[in-house]
Amino acid sequence: MPARKRRVMAKKEILFQNNTYALAYEILNFGQPKTILFLHGWGSNKEIMKQAFGKTFASYQHVYLDLPGFGHSSIDSVIDTDVYAAIVQSFLDALQIKPFMIVGHSYGGKVATLLNPEVLVLLSSAGIVAPKSLKVRTKIAFFKLLKPFAPRSFYRFFATKDVDGMSQVMYEILKRVVNEDLSEKFHARKTKTFIFWGKDDKATPLASGEKIHSLIHGSHFYPLEGDHFFFLKQYRCIEKMLLEFGF
Repeated sequence: MPARKRRVMAKKEILFQNNTYALAYEILNFGQPKTILFLHGWGSNKEIMKQAFGKTFASYQHVYLDLPGFGHSSIDSVIDTDVYAAIVQSFLDALQIKPFMIVGHSYGGKVATLLNPEVLVLLSSAGIVAPKSLKVRTKIAFFKLLKPFAPRSFYRFFATKDVDGMSQVMYEILKRVVNEDLSEKFHARKTKTFIFWGKDDKATPLASGEKIHSLIHGSHFYPLEGDHFFFLKQYRCIEKMLLEFGF
């Protein structure tokens, strides 16, 4: 019998709503019976998730995916998070993979929630719209006042740092998804959910994690030391806690 292939790196073309998406992905521990899908956050790619979790969960098959428009995955149309989730589901169907667990960081947590896996693991997830500070509200009001008279390039001057080097398509997507509130989706979730959060997270504040925990009945909430990317140092702790539940 040939040796089991342990690693797969490839691209898969997915046709969805008359658009083709070339999705870059990598599979580790190929052939293990249960699969974990890892989804990165906004402005990132699959490599950051692999850096954290590539040597964990040794008895599970790992799938690392560049979401459309990130890393080496393509995009040419403006979509929202519902469509992101539908594209990822089409990708999984095409590869005949049904992950029992999905781990999503930040924006990837929103996509993971919409995919409704058997086990959902959220890492400083987006999806709760936090109240804006006075500074931000003033900035928005000033922007709206000047917008009718300003050139298109003026918009980015007032935009989040996340737009640096971003294509126009991705900038339009960011504007569309940034204020999506998934409170109802969180509240509707009925299966196992584990929420890990950086205590010093400034991008998605700890209060957002507490809110998600309160919305998802029976969820488990673990504030850990670190910032928005706390999992890069806390991956072993996350693995240990999840394995203790018998996964």
